[in-house]
Amino acid sequence: MKPSTKEKIADLIARYPALAPCEGDMTRAVEAIVGSYARGGKVLTCGNGGSAADSEHIVGELMKGFLKHRPLGEEMREALKKVAPERAEYIANGLQGALPAVSLIGALALNTAFANDQAPDLSMAQQVLGLGVRGDILLGISTSGNSKNVVYAIDVAKAKGLTTIALTGETGGRLKAIADICICAPSRETYKIQEYHLPIYHMLCIAAENEFFDE
Repeated sequence: MKPSTKEKIADLIARYPALAPCEGDMTRAVEAIVGSYARGGKVLTCGNGGSAADSEHIVGELMKGFLKHRPLGEEMREALKKVAPERAEYIANGLQGALPAVSLIGALALNTAFANDQAPDLSMAQQVLGLGVRGDILLGISTSGNSKNVVYAIDVAKAKGLTTIALTGETGGRLKAIADICICAPSRETYKIQEYHLPIYHMLCIAAENEFFDE
């Protein structure tokens, strides 16, 4: 991992000193995400309510340029020229490099069908079963650490060989005991936990982008 990638954690703690106790777990999370991407993996995200919005937010930061422009490489540019020579330049100049990520919240038809036909609290786990591959990351967000659907998703992820990362509140709840890595925001009030979660996951996205894309 680049030294400048590790510095993103220190930068975060400098801005949010209350997160200093989370440094070790945040470092492990960055290492896991970077390692997964280096091996061709992807990040799956999930959560409920405000945490569902956060899971979508994370995907938005990973799948396109965040702090960096991420221009397409020459290999992809040449491939586009072969299949669509008259459109290749526009496409290549308009696209940005992506870090593969999928939110399990956005599959409206699947989630509602599975909730109606099977079990509402297993709809996220069903997607992990279908999409997760050994070496991927599942990032589950729960302010209490006890959200059943997130717990079940992490159970399935571990059974499939994914690395599991949880974002929780101070106590960690059930997720602290089962996730491979648990970042426990230092509060027990939901809105304050969510306020800490945003800079934490922004840092995770910034670190991953820094590792794979040059200035």
